Amino acid sequence: MRDSPLDRAMLDVFAEAVRAGAGAGAGTDADADADGRTGLVADLGCGPGHVTAHLHELGLRAFGVDASPAMIGLARQASPELRFEVGSMAALNLADGELDGVLSRWSIIHTPPRELPAILAEFHRVLAPGGHLLIGFWASEDASHPTQAFDHAVAPAYRWCPDHLAALLRESGPTGSTGLTEVARATREPQPTDRRQFKETHLLARKP
Repeated sequence: MRDSPLDRAMLDVFAEAVRAGAGAGAGTDADADADGRTGLVADLGCGPGHVTAHLHELGLRAFGVDASPAMIGLARQASPELRFEVGSMAALNLADGELDGVLSRWSIIHTPPRELPAILAEFHRVLAPGGHLLIGFWASEDASHPTQAFDHAVAPAYRWCPDHLAALLRESGPTGSTGLTEVARATREPQPTDRRQFKETHLLARKP
């Protein structure tokens, strides 16, 4: 995080938006905890939990979810005071409208394109009205190809056209309802020292 000023800036913006929404009554439990933190946020695909811990430091009631038990073990070891759970982004063990915020930071890159709409619908389901999603991903640059596959050490991975992903967010709600509306985006150009010469994009979206 120290070497990623854009990441830190977008997380700051996200945290402020979540706190504002929680103060307006988003979520099912908007009260501050004993330490004054407010805004219940799930860090989905949290890995070893360092970003979850950063959200906690920003004053949010953050917890992490990851499909890998090994990663959850590392997260619990690093931050034993925080909540970490093994789970799937496609079937979250959360009530409808329970969250003030969802963070998905590079956690969709291994999601096959045909499966992404269902995951975005799950994000929409667990967010309260007024809640925010911050989603980060590697961006493709050819608008005629909404996704571009690339080799990755773990599993096949995908880059996404930002406009296409924003359109999928708008369509993430149940039939007849409004999905997630983009409120901001930021793009980082690849740096010479980056292992992958891809643009990084962050989309901030809100559930009406």
